[in-house]
Amino acid sequence: MSTCRPEMAEVLRSYGGQFLQEHSSSFGQRGIIEDLIACRTAALGGHRRECAECEHQLIAYNSCRNRHCPKCQAQKQADWMAKQQANLLDVPYFHVVFTLPQPLSPLALQNKRLLYGLLMRRAADTLLRIARDPRHLGATIGFTCILHTWGQTLMHHPHVHCLVPAGGLCPDEKRWMPTRKGFFLPVRVLSRVFRGSFLAGLNRLYGQGKLTLAGQLDELRHPTRWAEFLGQLRRIEWVVYAKPPFGSPSQVLKYLARYTHRVAISNQRLVSLGGGQVTFRYKDYRRGNRQCIMSLPAVEFIRRFLLHSLPKGFVRIRHYGLLANRVRQQNLERCRRLIGDNSGQKLPLASPQPNPNGAGEGKPDWPCPGCKKGNMRIVELLPPARAGPMVDLQVKHTLIQ
Repeated sequence: MSTCRPEMAEVLRSYGGQFLQEHSSSFGQRGIIEDLIACRTAALGGHRRECAECEHQLIAYNSCRNRHCPKCQAQKQADWMAKQQANLLDVPYFHVVFTLPQPLSPLALQNKRLLYGLLMRRAADTLLRIARDPRHLGATIGFTCILHTWGQTLMHHPHVHCLVPAGGLCPDEKRWMPTRKGFFLPVRVLSRVFRGSFLAGLNRLYGQGKLTLAGQLDELRHPTRWAEFLGQLRRIEWVVYAKPPFGSPSQVLKYLARYTHRVAISNQRLVSLGGGQVTFRYKDYRRGNRQCIMSLPAVEFIRRFLLHSLPKGFVRIRHYGLLANRVRQQNLERCRRLIGDNSGQKLPLASPQPNPNGAGEGKPDWPCPGCKKGNMRIVELLPPARAGPMVDLQVKHTLIQ
């Protein structure tokens, strides 16, 4: 058993070959396994740095940059935060979550691109529609949506996190209409509208013959059985949850960043690896967010992790309404004038990262960990230690321990 906390790469290195032998997998999942194993190792190459003062040397290996990699998200998160500084308004923010019911999980797994896209669009349409209704807010809003597909135990749980400013533009665009204090929109209304909208879109996809219905879903090819399936979904309550508003824009940004570049499980949650088992921490929401421990067979752990691989090119962070990409800047300027908000200029910038080129302006851009005075400069580029595919995981039994 590992004497220190393992990382996801170690789990995949030890049991990835066994997983591929026991389970059918897509090319994308195989690529995720290879990328995460190679991340920050000699397999991807790197560079050697040397201190200009004391000649202390360090070797840094390249990252895989795979969006499913726990190691590669910190820098992406910092970069994303820096870009979003100017997109926040100096108003409270609400956090609204739209969740697909469990009976839709198998269908979503077989049709990830179609159903994840439908989930995000229909959640956004629901928010925009209800907010424009004069019986509720009567204004046009803007917000950011982030797709997550996992629960704390890595089971499939597709849901969308929406961060919404507490207010919007009136129809004449001459006034900012704030929400009531501590209240955004009625979640029961959001739930019913979201359910009807999503099922209408799902039925349209079925009628167009675009859905994959294989294995346990094969019976849904029959129109009568499909109609019964939709009827069951209409009779259950769909969960929409709205959390209380946040405080300052900087708090909103930090909170949002926790969701934007999160992967199914972080290395910090892994406890141990050994005896064919992976042990990890999870939060039990049904028991007051209590921290618990779970152990799974390593192959089952990898299977659950790879359930959450996204289709190539799928955009999981999207902006809607006033924050839609093509009209964002004009709308933000108009909103700030009406609110009297200068938050776009006031927000603190994210902490700068060391300059990889070592081009300093009087101070070290990459301080030497040895003498603490000199600047670490790149003196040698290290080529990848391999060429072509990293390793044939299906036949290299050395990966299986």
